[in-house]
Amino acid sequence: MKYKIHMLLFSLLTTLLWTGCQEYEEMNLNPNEPTEVSPDVLLASSIRQSVNAMVTESFLLGNNAGQLTAKTLRTEVDAYNWNAFPTVWEGLYESLTDLESMERISVEQGNEPMQGVAIAMRSWIFSTLTNAYGSIPYFEAIQGAEDVFTPGYTPQPDIYADLLSELDRAVQLLEGDGQITGDLIYNGDADKWIKLANSLHLRLIMTGSGALQNPGQLFADVYNTGNIMSSNDDNAVLEYLQGFPNEFPLVPLKTGDFDAVALSENAYTVMNGYNDPRLLRYARPNNDDYTNPTFSGAVNGSNSANCPKTGSRLGVQYYNYPEFVQYEELGLSQADGIIMTYAEVEFLIAEAIAKGWISGDIETHYRDGIAASMEYYEVDLAPFNWSSFADFYDNSGVQYNEVMDIWEQKWLALFFTGLEPYFEVRRWYLESGEDWGAIPFLSAPCENLNNDQLPMRFLYPGEEQSLNSANYQSAVEALGGSNSQNARMWLVQ
Repeated sequence: MKYKIHMLLFSLLTTLLWTGCQEYEEMNLNPNEPTEVSPDVLLASSIRQSVNAMVTESFLLGNNAGQLTAKTLRTEVDAYNWNAFPTVWEGLYESLTDLESMERISVEQGNEPMQGVAIAMRSWIFSTLTNAYGSIPYFEAIQGAEDVFTPGYTPQPDIYADLLSELDRAVQLLEGDGQITGDLIYNGDADKWIKLANSLHLRLIMTGSGALQNPGQLFADVYNTGNIMSSNDDNAVLEYLQGFPNEFPLVPLKTGDFDAVALSENAYTVMNGYNDPRLLRYARPNNDDYTNPTFSGAVNGSNSANCPKTGSRLGVQYYNYPEFVQYEELGLSQADGIIMTYAEVEFLIAEAIAKGWISGDIETHYRDGIAASMEYYEVDLAPFNWSSFADFYDNSGVQYNEVMDIWEQKWLALFFTGLEPYFEVRRWYLESGEDWGAIPFLSAPCENLNNDQLPMRFLYPGEEQSLNSANYQSAVEALGGSNSQNARMWLVQ
């Protein structure tokens, strides 16, 4: 009897507590607050985070490993004493989480163009990761909601195959029904996203051309659609604002940290040899005189007084020095965060013609690539005594003669384009028989610590070894047993 009374009291108490909890939850439910973040917010967040990460890594890694700039302090990057560069891995994978949520919600809402944007952005991010590291978590990545906390590594050939297929799918979805919102790149213009997806497709084929089967046909298939970037209006760039948190990512740096990177000797030598007006955009004049500027370059890999470390600071648009000329005084805008530009596409086309993949006039596309780069950077011709771009092209010595010219001018145009300067230098180094002497605008860094060899990849982060050990070990074994900067992944074999 006592047991029944106790159970009855317990039942009544439980009912009261449950009812009270329900009423409490209902009282604290805000009908005006969404229970799920909307796709537009997720898209804006993922664009900002991924592009910010690439601006920072271009400053720290891409430009330096590609010898467009040189480190004057902490010279590990261009002296080839590489570590895992975990901020690349972490920053890009973190930006993928918002894209995964955005795509899922867009599928539920039947918004096809938003799905296409998510796939295009995801393909760009994953292509950067696999080009840097090799095999990476891909098919099983960003699956924490499905309790996948130790994702397997997908072999790089499978990643490339899927990326090429996904970029095709992105184009198809971008042509579908729906509206793009939260777009910080193209303000909701699906046609421009289609051009970007196809242009990224061309980039990926060229980057993987040494490993892909029949890259020429793959390239021609995309090129012949005619739906690729065709002017600087199609550039995929994030335009920054003047105030925190939407300002150019280098603006908050301390002066000493910004001055740890300078214009490289190699870039200075090439540009000075042509009297190239982009010098005044890529670098601050040593004399801070924008009518009669002087410049210099720092040697990559400087570890002692034997290798000059002093070079011109990076351009006025990249950082504000209170005591020097500001970009506003020159009528310029703050630097953008670059995903891809029309200039790069023109150089891709020129090289594809030179390789015999497609038909066309090499010099026309080569010339248009240089012109597009100069137009984008709003160059001032007067300090360099050029009357027009035609005057520069015809009389500077930059006219087209051979494929090496395409590489050289594309190299200059890739300034601050994420890790692309390094990826392209690696491709050219391999195509030139791993002989620095065969690439006249580059050189083995002074006092480098890798026997003059260009590193082939970034190291997997240490956290992977401790938190995802079994899959990490399998990936390392596929590299020949060593998580080394010189290990040969599929892309560079």
